[in-house]
Parts: sequence; C-alpha cells; structure tokens
Amino acid sequence: MNIYFAGSIRGGREFQAFYAEIIAQLKKFGNVLTEHIGSDALDDAGEAQLNDEQIYLRDRNWILESDIIVAEVSNPSLGVGYELGLAEAIGKRVLCLVYGGNPRPLSAMIAGNNYFTIEKYENVPDIEDILNNYLIK
Repeated sequence: MNIYFAGSIRGGREFQAFYAEIIAQLKKFGNVLTEHIGSDALDDAGEAQLNDEQIYLRDRNWILESDIIVAEVSNPSLGVGYELGLAEAIGKRVLCLVYGGNPRPLSAMIAGNNYFTIEKYENVPDIEDILNNYLIK
C-alpha cells in the first residue's frame, strides 16, 4: 500500500514530533511516500534542494500514486488543505488526525466535510489505535 502523509511544513512545524510518530506507525501498513515530513531536520523553510514547481509535481504525482491519504491537520496549512482537496476530487480515501489538546479550532472546510474521516488523538497510543482501526478494514 502506498500512503501519502500530509503535515504542515511552511505553515509551521510545531506538530513535527507527532508527524514522526504517525509516519512510524504508518510504515507498518505500507510505503510512506512522504516520510521526510516527519524529519526534525526539515524546518518551515521547506526542502532547499527542490524548487516549488518540483515539489508540487512530485507531491501531486505521489497523491495520484497513493492508496490512501493520512493528514495531520492540527496546524493550519495551505498546502495540506490543497492536498486534501485534490485527494477528495480524485476519490482517495482520506483520514485526518487532529490533536485534541490543540487550542485552535479545526477549519470548517475540513470539519464540515463528510468525505473526510476525522479522528482526534491525545497521545501516541491513540494514534496507534486510530490507524489500526482505520487501516485494517
């Protein structure tokens, strides 16, 4: 299974530790195309070795190749929102994870969209349970 994980980069990296844990759990189910999103070496400046067009084309192709999209949506991100819209438009399964202790409300465009499965988590064991329940179907 090819898995596309989406998480904020240029919008802020405050949930990076959760990204890394989610990716580690996702690797039990298949190939995570976007494993770099969880790296603590990646900052909000993004990937210096690629230009914006290269990143867009690569990521768009990865979304097309993926079997499922898993997005951590606690931090507002234009890029993640775009990826989710594209995933919906082409009919990909989408799981959105949101940190329950986040003081920011989830965007209505995500929270109000019944296409997405949205799950709240508080800790790492919650993430493992959510992924096991969603991906083992």
